[in-house]
Amino acid sequence: MKLAQALGANALADKDPLPPELRDRLLARDPMFVASHWALAAAAVVGVVVALATLRPWRAAPPRRLLLVIAWTLGVFMIARSIGVLGFGLVGDALLLTGVRPPPAEHAALARELARWDLLLWSPFFLLWGACWTAAGRRLGSVSGERLGGPRHRLPAG
Repeated sequence: MKLAQALGANALADKDPLPPELRDRLLARDPMFVASHWALAAAAVVGVVVALATLRPWRAAPPRRLLLVIAWTLGVFMIARSIGVLGFGLVGDALLLTGVRPPPAEHAALARELARWDLLLWSPFFLLWGACWTAAGRRLGSVSGERLGGPRHRLPAG
């Protein structure tokens, strides 16, 4: 999605849970946001490579310890974001939508709309993504009794 946005698409950009002034800059294709889309698209490619490296050892793969740290860090970060530790997420959205935490008066309707989108789309996505990363980290840390940084198994030829 970030690659599509970097190339000019506005796929779900208007549903990003941003403050109104940042949201306006995002929708106006501010150069900072275009650059951030390219950076996030590149990070996604790196994430795919890291995920593949956790499944099958390569000759030039990063050390297992580095993969383990990356997988757990991403997993914990994504789960924290989905729950609401970082300001967005299930808890914050629920508090706003139930009226426990009032939205900003000047942007109440927009805040409620974005909270609904975050509650139903973005937060579950981040929770699933975080669960996958932590599962990869857990699997990587317990692969057939190998110790971190220890020798890797060689796959049989053929």
